[in-house]
Amino acid sequence: MSAGKLIRRKVGDVAFKAFCVVVTVIALVALTAILWSLLKQGVGGLDLDIFTKRTMSSGSKGGLANAIVGSIVMCSLAMVLALGVGILAGTWLAEYGGRSAYGAVVRFLNDVLLSAPSILVGLFVYEILVAPFHGFSGFAGSVALALLAVPVITRTTEDVLLLQAATLREAGVALGAPLSYIIRTVLWRSARSGLLTGALLAFARISGETAPLLFTALNNQFFSLDLRHPTANLPVVIYNSALSAYDDLVRLAWVGALLIAATVLAVTVVARIVAQEQRRS
Repeated sequence: MSAGKLIRRKVGDVAFKAFCVVVTVIALVALTAILWSLLKQGVGGLDLDIFTKRTMSSGSKGGLANAIVGSIVMCSLAMVLALGVGILAGTWLAEYGGRSAYGAVVRFLNDVLLSAPSILVGLFVYEILVAPFHGFSGFAGSVALALLAVPVITRTTEDVLLLQAATLREAGVALGAPLSYIIRTVLWRSARSGLLTGALLAFARISGETAPLLFTALNNQFFSLDLRHPTANLPVVIYNSALSAYDDLVRLAWVGALLIAATVLAVTVVARIVAQEQRRS
């Protein structure tokens, strides 16, 4: 190799490393600025009323209790719906039809839905569950969130099952067990840490979504567990309060944003820990 070519390669390598370092620093600075803004603006508004009182109009002492409860209920229902569909779809792709033409189409559509703007999902659910029934509902919001969580769970389930050793399947077949029984009793049990990681990542994905809920669940200023009607939720309360001209409502929006950020951070950390345990085992 000539000296000139060697020098060009070394210069290119140094330039690429420097570019990566600069981009990483920019990303870390932006993330630090966001977290600092949340802590600076949100921590001061945290008190017991946030967790015990419902959202009030400006000038009245209120909290986010109804929005917190509404978000928990809708996200929980969404995860129940998404886990059933996502795990079964990912299992089918990994164990049955993943290599077929139909499986390729299903995988492609799942990837499209994985990257689809959440507002489109909200509009779709609005057309099928809100407009025909002439009213917003928490159930429609849960369905919209479930549609956002399904592709995450499907992709994670497929990847985790494909990582399981072929000897597990072969041992089950040698004993005369059908593939469905092997999947339920062996593969799912062996991959439970990975499946849990996918569920946690999906929950983190949907917990802060605002656009789908604006078209489906809307909001409710009162406590309500009836998902047949508009349901309070943190993202929409944050959206409405942040646009307000009143300082107390803006402060409430910062507190809500801090709560969601802390929840997503906690879920992400747990998912990382579970994933590391899966690799070690």
